[in-house]
Amino acid sequence: MTPGADHPWCPSLAPALMLRHDAVRGTDLLVMPERVVVLKGHAGMVVGLCDGTRTVPGIVGELAGRFPGAPVAATVPAFLDSLRQEGWLT
Repeated sequence: MTPGADHPWCPSLAPALMLRHDAVRGTDLLVMPERVVVLKGHAGMVVGLCDGTRTVPGIVGELAGRFPGAPVAATVPAFLDSLRQEGWLT
């Protein structure tokens, strides 16, 4: 189901996934059964905001406040949608 204007999407990690920080590699990881995905750059921070309470515009707004001038409005929704298509976000 794709959320519409009357039901905004509040992304959250799929139940079988965990977001973990790997101190040895200095990066964030999506840990799932029999697979680990290494998140690069600020991807872990973006995924960390996907707690099921924030809408996508809310996540974009929070990141825009943290990183003024960064193109978060253009990149974050597409990133989140790609994670949803992988089945990693619900």
